[in-house]
Amino acid sequence: MSSGKILVAQGGGPTAVINQSLVGVVLEARRFRNVTRIYGAMHGVRGIVNEDFVDLTQETSHNLELVAATPSSALGSTRDKPDLKYCEEIFKVLKAHEIEHFFYIGGNDSSDTVRIVAEQAQAAGYPLRAIHIPKTIDNDLVGNDHTPGFPSAARFVAQAFAGANLDNASLPGVYVGVVMGRHAGFLTAASALGKKFPDDGPHLIYLPERVFSIEQFLADVKDTYARYGRCVVAVSEGIHDASGEPIATLLAKEVERDAHGNVQLSGTGALADLLCDEIKDKLGIKRVRGDTFGYLQRSFIGCVSDVDQREAREVGEKAVQFAMWGERNGSVAIKRTGFYSVDYELLPLDAVAGKTRTMEDEFIDEKGTGVTDAFRMYLRPLLGSGMPDAYRLRPAPVPKILKR
Repeated sequence: MSSGKILVAQGGGPTAVINQSLVGVVLEARRFRNVTRIYGAMHGVRGIVNEDFVDLTQETSHNLELVAATPSSALGSTRDKPDLKYCEEIFKVLKAHEIEHFFYIGGNDSSDTVRIVAEQAQAAGYPLRAIHIPKTIDNDLVGNDHTPGFPSAARFVAQAFAGANLDNASLPGVYVGVVMGRHAGFLTAASALGKKFPDDGPHLIYLPERVFSIEQFLADVKDTYARYGRCVVAVSEGIHDASGEPIATLLAKEVERDAHGNVQLSGTGALADLLCDEIKDKLGIKRVRGDTFGYLQRSFIGCVSDVDQREAREVGEKAVQFAMWGERNGSVAIKRTGFYSVDYELLPLDAVAGKTRTMEDEFIDEKGTGVTDAFRMYLRPLLGSGMPDAYRLRPAPVPKILKR
């Protein structure tokens, strides 16, 4: 006899719309008569292993809608990357609580967790339907046109650079903004959508899809500064040299690493400071400033794409439909149709798990320091409605009298 129990969890970095997917699961699941309980795991897979569950069946629809419109992960998240042994513990808990449908909202690592748990259930002959729901601001899930969370983060980046450009135009100098993206440069490339006039910044964009050379970087900055009297630069945190070594490690005397041994790129202003120091020391430009967007771009509450909100809700709803009406496990994927509309598919878990998408060559210009019109056309519909715009004076010069 079916228990009718569902478990949903959130993993990885929070986003501005991940709660839309959570609420999409809960409200859609309530429509099915065979569902008896909807549990949420606190702090992702760690909460599953610790049996730290909350009963979302008791939440009111009104409060769920308020939570859906709130950025960050309402259930809490985790950076744990489960191995086989960890997933065996997850499966034990799912079985003990008679969970028959498991939904995990997350990125690459989360999809791999779902894959392993699904295989454990299949091997044990346990009737578990496991569905991965996509989420990541990096936009690096294969098989997806784009990923929920990315459009809102991209909207923030585009607007932030539009503002930085206005500031830089008023008080000229060199500005360097470092954006998240270890392997994929989609988010950094979004900075180009803040440009309005031909001489607007960012004038230079550096992505992890291209090899980064300090010497060429300095030459680019020098040339741009000479042309415009200023220079705005967008840099991905994951830029690296020809050997694949992160630039942050080459310039820094000491590097910080996370629990998985990766060089700590996010949450530190080291790369921006190091690049600014190179510009000051090698080019002799005095006014040089750097910022690291860090966590700001992930859950910024005042800058959410309405398109992103809608699609994040729908991937949660579709996950439940695929689980209830389908015969297989999988990962929900967004597919673009027409100029701008989308449909949803359920991909095999092994087609997504553990894989990383990077920016396609058609999106990066020949020089490797900018984006193409194809990328602008790709991203613009995702940013949603109401994007702010910037204008300039059209000054009519008054003839000089004393200083002719």
